[in-house]
Amino acid sequence: MNDHRADSRPVSVLTIAGSDSGGGAGIQADLKTFAAHGVHGLSAIAALTAQHTRGVTAVEVPNVAFLDAQIDACFDDFRIGAVKLGMLASTGVIETVARALARHRPAQVVVDPVMIATSGARLLAEDALDALRTRLLPMATVITPNLPEAELLLSWRIDSLAAMSQAATALRALGAPAVLLKGGHLAGPGEVVDILADADGEQRTAHPRLRLEAHGTGCTLASAVAANLARGLALRAACTAAADYVHAALRGGYRPGRGEVDVLDHFAAMPGR
Repeated sequence: MNDHRADSRPVSVLTIAGSDSGGGAGIQADLKTFAAHGVHGLSAIAALTAQHTRGVTAVEVPNVAFLDAQIDACFDDFRIGAVKLGMLASTGVIETVARALARHRPAQVVVDPVMIATSGARLLAEDALDALRTRLLPMATVITPNLPEAELLLSWRIDSLAAMSQAATALRALGAPAVLLKGGHLAGPGEVVDILADADGEQRTAHPRLRLEAHGTGCTLASAVAANLARGLALRAACTAAADYVHAALRGGYRPGRGEVDVLDHFAAMPGR
């Protein structure tokens, strides 16, 4: 018997990522972003961190069989419009996620290749880098690295807008059909420029540089892109809207901890407000 109720289910977005006990990044930031965009948020926790506004003090990776069970449970019951991948700390985790994506074939996959925390802590095992390149990048709709992450993936330095453009093209050559390369780490007083490289060429989005150190911007951007894709936006529009959302959330940022790190105000930046 056909279940006609399935057609009325609201669209959901699944984040497969790490938990941030401080609430500013990771799964916690993803779910806030989904809520602000009006989509139902689902989560499969791929890593646990002991973390606050001053750094990461410990990382625990759950059993991959349990991660697999979380992912299957989400796909079994919800209408998933997009999947966002964040912190996947080991080769075993990456392989588990890749197999799950091949099994369930979501329409949109946004890969945020989380490797380094804002504090500088390494969040990806050395031997997992090749698995990330070969297994996940080709499965992505778009990948959203920052400059340090792109440098690790490519093994060369990115120190200018011209180098960013070249890097985005080189990352596409690794198998990702589109790359949204974030320019927040590029030195200089000018605007922050993000570069989207896809089959149609290059799109640049610029925002005024804010004088603050923020936590969770990468997670939030990737989650906003995923939410926008799930809502039906085309990729270029989804990325532009996501960058605008992050900038607005940064402008409303606040400091809930003792560290000199701002956490984004997701709901002050809600689309339409």
